[in-house]
Amino acid sequence: MQIHVVRAGESIYGIAQAYGTTVQSIVDANQIPEPNRLVVGQALVIPIVGNFYYVQSGDSLYSIGQRFGINYLTLAQVNNINPSQPLSIGMRLYIPPQPKTRAETLAYLEPRGTFVSEALLSQAREAGPFLTYLALFSYEARRDGTLKVPPSQGVAQIANDTGASLAMVVSNLENFSFSGDLARDIFQSTAVQDLLFNNILEEAKRLGTVKDIHFDFENLPGDQRQAYNNFLRRAVSRFHPQGYTVSTALAPKTSASERGPWTEGHDYKAHGEIVDFVMLMTYEWGYSAGPPMAVSPLPEVEAVVKYAISEIPRNKIILGQNLYGYNWTLPFVKGGPNAEAISPQKAIEIAKKYNAAIQYDLRSQAPFFEYYDEQGKAHVVWFEDARSIQAKFNLIKQYKLRGVGYWKLGLPFPQNWLLIGSNFDVVKK
Repeated sequence: MQIHVVRAGESIYGIAQAYGTTVQSIVDANQIPEPNRLVVGQALVIPIVGNFYYVQSGDSLYSIGQRFGINYLTLAQVNNINPSQPLSIGMRLYIPPQPKTRAETLAYLEPRGTFVSEALLSQAREAGPFLTYLALFSYEARRDGTLKVPPSQGVAQIANDTGASLAMVVSNLENFSFSGDLARDIFQSTAVQDLLFNNILEEAKRLGTVKDIHFDFENLPGDQRQAYNNFLRRAVSRFHPQGYTVSTALAPKTSASERGPWTEGHDYKAHGEIVDFVMLMTYEWGYSAGPPMAVSPLPEVEAVVKYAISEIPRNKIILGQNLYGYNWTLPFVKGGPNAEAISPQKAIEIAKKYNAAIQYDLRSQAPFFEYYDEQGKAHVVWFEDARSIQAKFNLIKQYKLRGVGYWKLGLPFPQNWLLIGSNFDVVKK
């Protein structure tokens, strides 16, 4: 699989010719609505076997081989060059496909209202073949141990058809907010917990394809940290004998002493010992009510990973990733209108509409662009593309993590699923 960044003057026909493929295969892979109108800076996934690399200053066959995990002599043989011959800057080398890494993948599915929309079901069908877990968000735990059940029509069937397993996401959401007080009430009563666990088991059996019980308890007071750990121990002792794994979502942090309402209640070390796996919520540095920036900038994400592996076994860590970006109106004013959440596909269409060239921030490893709308208002858009997703996949491989998890399905990003298939052998339960 090749990632190609569109340059000024390039056409989709010329790009297809350069890689020995067809226009239609590129159009289908990237779901391009207007093939004759590409955006400068747009990243395209080229569905070919292996990929090409263009030699840069300081490169050698050995360093390139190290980068792609291939012996430099094999690389020379494949490209029919003398291994002792100096490489020319700009020279194109073919990199044959390498063995895939086994990985588990998870994607949250959040139905709104009283039924699951056909658009959301369509997204689940597209993603299902590339998922270990389709995580239904969320079953809201109540103070009396009952569950507020989300709509799920058609979800279990899609999971069954695509080989994905369902994960039941149990949360402390109350009135659309994560409630630390609700969690405290549950943690203080083993009787309430027992009733909650009974209701979770009943629902898991009703759905029929559930493999994991996934707790997403957030905004917990610091004094409930140990209580949450004890709650999880009781959950594991209840669900393991019934054949279910137990997992948790963890707020991103870089030390055990980090303070804040979203991090204090999450004990990385204890979760690593108690549950079967965790998902790091490594996104929302750039968020709808905050100043413009990448949603999941690579240095910040990596800092969380480095701390996490010091407390949690690597093979228990799923790296969280956003499937969306934001469109901010400038100048940013705290307390002003929130940025609009948009899909990577919509970001490309906005750039096309306003003739904006897409740039790529090397520090954040994320694309962005600026434009003026019809009212003369300035905007900046930060989003995800094939390059930013591949950077996260490289991080997963580098640190030998369990896999990747997504918040959330519903905003189309076809390139992501192609890259999943290219990089990983997805585990099916």
